[in-house]
Amino acid sequence: MAQTFDICIRGAGIVGKTLALLLARERLKVALVPAPAPSSTAAADVRAYALNTASRQLLESLRSWPDAEHATAVRQMQVQGDQGGAVVFDAEPQGVDALAWIVDVPALEARLAEAVRFQPQVEVMDAPVAAPLTVVCEGRASSTRAEFGARFDITPYAQHAIATRVRCEHPHGQVARQWFLPDGILAFLPLGGPAGNSVAVVWSVQREQVTSLMALPPEAFTQALQTASQQALGTLTLCADRATWPLQLAKADRWCGSTPAAGVSPRSWVLTGDAAHNVHPLAGQGLNLGLADVQALAEVLRTRDYWRSVADQRLLRRYERERKAALLPMGLATDGLQQLFARQEAPWQALRNWGMKGFERSGPLKDFVARRAMGMR
Repeated sequence: MAQTFDICIRGAGIVGKTLALLLARERLKVALVPAPAPSSTAAADVRAYALNTASRQLLESLRSWPDAEHATAVRQMQVQGDQGGAVVFDAEPQGVDALAWIVDVPALEARLAEAVRFQPQVEVMDAPVAAPLTVVCEGRASSTRAEFGARFDITPYAQHAIATRVRCEHPHGQVARQWFLPDGILAFLPLGGPAGNSVAVVWSVQREQVTSLMALPPEAFTQALQTASQQALGTLTLCADRATWPLQLAKADRWCGSTPAAGVSPRSWVLTGDAAHNVHPLAGQGLNLGLADVQALAEVLRTRDYWRSVADQRLLRRYERERKAALLPMGLATDGLQQLFARQEAPWQALRNWGMKGFERSGPLKDFVARRAMGMR
């Protein structure tokens, strides 16, 4: 007898696996289909994500939070402008142990894969299968999104991200550091636990700089990093490959819908994560937004009336409205900051650094922004 599924998830990355585990808790039968592998990858995955309190609580509820050595708590975040403006966020005044956690992507994926392997309600499939509802978690390059007729409106930035990892002469002290520079944005994210001295690097640079920076020998590249980071952690040593990708602001025009199917009722579909939206990585909120998407979708399906199908368009539109409303302020904020710091004219430089100094002294406003970024109400 052919196996039947309630939901087919296309895309088995962090977002897809998390959703599969959430839905399995509700006794839904889930088919999980990995997205096509990219044509080329770096020798090792150098990605690391900043996950907030809400994301940690979600992953812990699924028993998928990585071990301590792969999830470094951020006790402080220092943001430097290009003319002396600065903002510092501290965990202690917020009454929390950490502002965020810098998580190794391979370690998190391994924990989620282990949880999926032991979840009988989830079946990993080689190809998409028929189901009342298909959830697209394939990321920004999703092919299924176009197949279902959703338009992906993209505004490219004149920047690419370069990611790698470096060992530092001085310990990072559980501090995440970010520099808004005249020609880009540099972030150092602490790795290796409280006493660690390595960081994940995300460097957003102008498009025309990418080829030359990627071609630099390791010593010359780390020298460029030391200069850009104002020697904050001393001498740097490259300890991983470099990866790069273009940056963009993007959003699908529709996040849910239905498509005809031969001989049966129309099949419903819904988008989540990077398949639905992309924001600039300067706030480190990309994966947090994706995990919030699947948590909201799972909650909408969990609390549905007993007589409603998981494919009910009213339910899916409720999810779409909720998540579009939540995404709007983050998209505006990251895009606004990127545009502001991309301007090199002296009046704009003075304005943004004056704004950073004022925000640093703003008290309740600064606390509100910090708690929102942590995923706290």
